[in-house]
Amino acid sequence: MSPDLVVQLARRSFEVTLMLSAPLLLAGLVVGLLVSIFQAVTSIQEATLAFAPKIIAVMLALVIFFPWMMSYMSDFTREVFAMMANMRK
Repeated sequence: MSPDLVVQLARRSFEVTLMLSAPLLLAGLVVGLLVSIFQAVTSIQEATLAFAPKIIAVMLALVIFFPWMMSYMSDFTREVFAMMANMRK
């Protein structure tokens, strides 16, 4: 296994990790920001108010993006197995 192949595989793994986590993190970020703005405008300082909408948003994003995430991960898995098959040749 050449060092270039290891670096390529590590880089691709990081890219896949970022792509799979981005929709969930962005949903939590946007909802958290909106709730924080709402709390600042209305002077509500309830700490638990921020958690429930974020959890709901992340779960909703997971339901929406799950088919795409599974397809993306399956493609990556096939790509890795193809790399492993080509290493033996």
